[in-house]
Amino acid sequence: MSTPLRLGTRGSKLAMAQSGHVAEALTAATGRPVELVEVVTAGDRSSAPVHRLGVGVFVSALRDALTAGTIDFAVHSYKDLPTAAAAGLHVAAVPTRQDPRDALVARDGRTLTELPSGATVGTGALRRIAQLHALGMQLEVTPIRGNVDSRLARVLGPEADLDAVVLARAGLARLGRTDVITETLDPMLMLPAPAQGALAVECRADDTDLVELLAVLDDAPSHAAVVAERALLATLEAGCSAPVAAYAELAEGDAGEEIYLRGAVISPDGTRDLRLSRTGTPADAAEIGKALAAELLDLGADSILGHDGHAGPGTQQFGSTE
Repeated sequence: MSTPLRLGTRGSKLAMAQSGHVAEALTAATGRPVELVEVVTAGDRSSAPVHRLGVGVFVSALRDALTAGTIDFAVHSYKDLPTAAAAGLHVAAVPTRQDPRDALVARDGRTLTELPSGATVGTGALRRIAQLHALGMQLEVTPIRGNVDSRLARVLGPEADLDAVVLARAGLARLGRTDVITETLDPMLMLPAPAQGALAVECRADDTDLVELLAVLDDAPSHAAVVAERALLATLEAGCSAPVAAYAELAEGDAGEEIYLRGAVISPDGTRDLRLSRTGTPADAAEIGKALAAELLDLGADSILGHDGHAGPGTQQFGSTE
């Protein structure tokens, strides 16, 4: 029996579930046993709003453990990763992406359009807050933190104090809780965060044997979509207070497979909402993202992001999948 590979993961129920899925898939594909190693991050120790916690708050401790050699590889919710590459580390695989859309969990089985004026909706992401305001439904949007169970309890528990919450559908799916979803939100209403629903499997760049081993987990369409979305994010240089959304889909076009990328920059109060789309080949995924970001900037996205929101390349933090 080979020595087990040490997989570093956050300790939340969701992080353990998604890391467990990756461990099982790797063992099934290669025969190598994997053990989970819990790593506590700064984000796990704080109750502050996600957008105020700073850059890489859910990943820095995992990356420190990788660099120190106390773990062999790590699994991140890809949207938690800053866009700037980490020295000495390499994302070796993007497994098949879960449905990246957002999901509504509301009292009495209601959909978003069935919520009455003044209904209280909780979410931890400025991107969602901005898009909910942009709908013009007069909703009372409340920033919330916590794991999936604690957020659901705000709507479904005996002491529920909200009419609805918006969460990533992927997280609910990985926890086997899709039964509570009252509506999976159309991206036309709620465009996801860049890389939402995707995982990043990261290891040390100089561990070439492990880089090669982990590559078996990579799903090319998922990887290309994430590259396009994150290239848009990096080119916008959006800070942690900027609501930016992006969603890339792959489909068959007239000349073969194409990427269809949608991107948006929305002011926090929802009064300014820039949305554009662009298509191209999967091989040009990064260039598609950069070009769409440039178009958004030409239309004034920088004035929405603002100088306070410009924190430099690779510095955005959109919060955990939970």
